[in-house]
Amino acid sequence: ARDIRRARIVREAAGPDVQIMLDANQQWTLPVALRTCLELTAMQPYWIEEPTHPDDVLAHQTLARAIAPIKVAAGEHIPHRVLFKNYMQAGAAHFIQVDCTRVGGISEFITVSLLARHFNLPVVPHVGDMGQIHQHLVLFNRVALGHETIFLEYIPHLRDYFRFPAVVEGGVYRPPQEPGSSSDLLD
Repeated sequence: ARDIRRARIVREAAGPDVQIMLDANQQWTLPVALRTCLELTAMQPYWIEEPTHPDDVLAHQTLARAIAPIKVAAGEHIPHRVLFKNYMQAGAAHFIQVDCTRVGGISEFITVSLLARHFNLPVVPHVGDMGQIHQHLVLFNRVALGHETIFLEYIPHLRDYFRFPAVVEGGVYRPPQEPGSSSDLLD
């Protein structure tokens, strides 16, 4: 009930023309997720993120089918390409939120991006505190792999710690101007 109430507040504040994304942060069992997500569909979210435990591919598959056309986003806590592949094959997620800091680095991120391209699924990375490096990976996905450009979350509270912080102007990441991964910390 609390989650529904909070989602209604967000929808009312944003209005009907603004896309909202709802994040359950893995808090629901499948029965609770089914009941809650079906109720949330009336608010027409762009997606519902991490509705249940990230290891439970079949629960996500069941949920994705039950709440269609509302989409499921997952990946923030999926630790490797094999589990991502299982999600994609099962149709258990519509948006792939791979995080290079949680899947073992850039190579694994690119592997997941290639899989997503194969399954024609968009990659919308989970940024957490590392938009610094994900800005490069989104550019790579677009230029080298032909992924659709959707968006990349921006979390500015750590900018003061980086030598070359990400620059966002007009709601758009500006391409990095310095060589490297943009993750050098200030001394």
